[in-house]
Parts: sequence; structure tokens; C-alpha cells
Amino acid sequence: MALISFRTAKFDVRAEEPNPINPIAGQSVLNWLRGGLAKVNYAATEPSTEDWGWYIDVEAEAASYLVGASADADGAASEVEWIIQIHKHRSFKQKILGQNKMAVDDPLVSFIEGLVRADPQFLEVAVDRDA
Repeated sequence: MALISFRTAKFDVRAEEPNPINPIAGQSVLNWLRGGLAKVNYAATEPSTEDWGWYIDVEAEAASYLVGASADADGAASEVEWIIQIHKHRSFKQKILGQNKMAVDDPLVSFIEGLVRADPQFLEVAVDRDA
């Protein structure tokens, strides 16, 4: 799993659909991310909710991923700290045999990190590729 964190005032969490499971923001970041993924023909589903935030499924570079986003936006300060998490799907057999692990230079992680770092409204960007 990889984690990308940053702070930004770019997204209005009050405009997001309520997460019916847990009041955690994430939809707006994933909608922004889907636009970037579409530009390079990576397929992504519509955002869905989970108890820890929001997620999309992504098909990229012949691999399948779950990409999640969450923020503790209680009080919705002008800048919100966001976390994007990226999980590479692996079959049970691949897990047992230690195959298809997420590499340090995983192309989807690198692409998403590039999108985040390229936006001047995103501050304090940090990446943990070995989370």
C-alpha cells in the first residue's frame, strides 16, 4: 500500500454527498483524481463509500487497484489534510507466492503523486510508498 498526504483548501467538503456510513470526506478528491486518470485512459469507477472514507477502483497498466481518499474535515477549516491510499489487488495465490506486489516505482502511485505535486494548491505533500 502507498499513502499520499497533503493539505489544501481546493475542495469544498461541505458540497460533498454525505457518507452514509461515517461522516468522512473524500468524494471531492476522488472526483478530481478521476479527471486526471481519464486523461491517460486509466479506467476508474464512480466514488463509493466505506467506513474509512471514499474509494474508487482503478484499472491501470494491466493491474487493478483500490484508491481511497479521506479527510477529517470536522469544522471544515480552510485547509484540510487529505490522505490518498493506493492498494494493488492481488489474488490469494499471488499473495501466497509473493507475486504481483506493489513495487516502489509502481506506475499508478507515481502518476497520482505527480498529479498531486503538480497542483500548486496542494501543500505539504508527503508520500509513503511502503505503508
